[in-house]
Amino acid sequence: MGRRIGLMGDEAVAYAVKQCDVGLVSAYPITPQTIMVERISEYVANGEIDTEFVCVESEHSALSVCVGASLSGLRVFTATASQGLALMHEVLYAASGLRCPIVMAVANRALSAPLNIHCDHSDMMGSRDCGWVQVFAENVQEAYDWVIQAFKIAEHPDVQLPTVVNLDGFTLTHCMEDVEVLEDEDVKKFLPPRKPIYWVDPKQPMTFGAWAMPNYYYKFKLQQQEAIMRSLKVVKEVGEEFGKLTGRRYDTLYGYGLEDAEVAVLSMGSTSGTIRYTARRLRESDGLKVGALKLWLFRPFPEEDLVSALEKVKVLIVLDRALSPGAVFGPLGSDIASLMVKHGLDFKLLNYTYGLGGDEVTPEMAEKLFKLGLKVAEGAKPPSLTGYVREVV
Repeated sequence: MGRRIGLMGDEAVAYAVKQCDVGLVSAYPITPQTIMVERISEYVANGEIDTEFVCVESEHSALSVCVGASLSGLRVFTATASQGLALMHEVLYAASGLRCPIVMAVANRALSAPLNIHCDHSDMMGSRDCGWVQVFAENVQEAYDWVIQAFKIAEHPDVQLPTVVNLDGFTLTHCMEDVEVLEDEDVKKFLPPRKPIYWVDPKQPMTFGAWAMPNYYYKFKLQQQEAIMRSLKVVKEVGEEFGKLTGRRYDTLYGYGLEDAEVAVLSMGSTSGTIRYTARRLRESDGLKVGALKLWLFRPFPEEDLVSALEKVKVLIVLDRALSPGAVFGPLGSDIASLMVKHGLDFKLLNYTYGLGGDEVTPEMAEKLFKLGLKVAEGAKPPSLTGYVREVV
């Protein structure tokens, strides 16, 4: 269907944006996202795309420009990382509240202090409740594929919400992989031009971002909640359609070995490949009943799919690549704990933090995690229910 070229994660995102007939891009460069902005600006300067590129003085301004452009009816893209996403925080809520189907790529990076330019998920976890649809890519191919799908998800009439594609800083953004890209005409068939439902039009005046008293404000918020929950179905439909086009089918999550696994590890992002590789090796070499579960879709949280995937597991180890100081569990661990209470799930839950500031989980560490889980499944007491992976194993 397509052709194979070598691309780094940042370049793959820019290439996908190039093919998506985007009307406006506004972004501020920040490591490790910078290459995305550089490549897109090169496409514009070379006349390869008919896109307005707006240079701004900050990430707050970048997303503000995107909100205005989206309300004018354009297809819009931006990108950021770490401190840049933090600076956008105010506007993230405005974008979702105004129902702007903006697509953003986040090159996940640790927040200072101390200063660190490497990967963890602290940036996106700090904005996890901003009302955006949120997906995490495992590799460069997925980053490319998800950007194209993200526009279709965000602009769907039942959704109309901004969508963010997360890719791990440096691990993916600066890692070159063999990527199968679609032909331009195939992307155009999959993703027709945007047809805005509501937009700023002098001929048909509408009010956007009006003052809302308490008796109306909550109604707007409930409409956002309904819309993001409807996106669950849309994500599946878009993933199915994309799979028919490319042979690469996407969903809310992806499991390995869960049909009989006693112990499973749940993760997001690039570490999911390491976890799955280790699970496969332990099953094939030692016959251990272990499995891996990768979460593609973080918001909305695909609770029904997770319940189905975890129904036979005795021990679940949830990996959070972000620290929640003072909290009982990390962001993902807290969601799973809530899931257990709501649906009466009966497995044992361990929630470990890992990967802060680029501190990766190795296959050896993953193996120790699985074997720890197997001991717990047999009745042993874990060293702790929470903690940092490198300290626990």
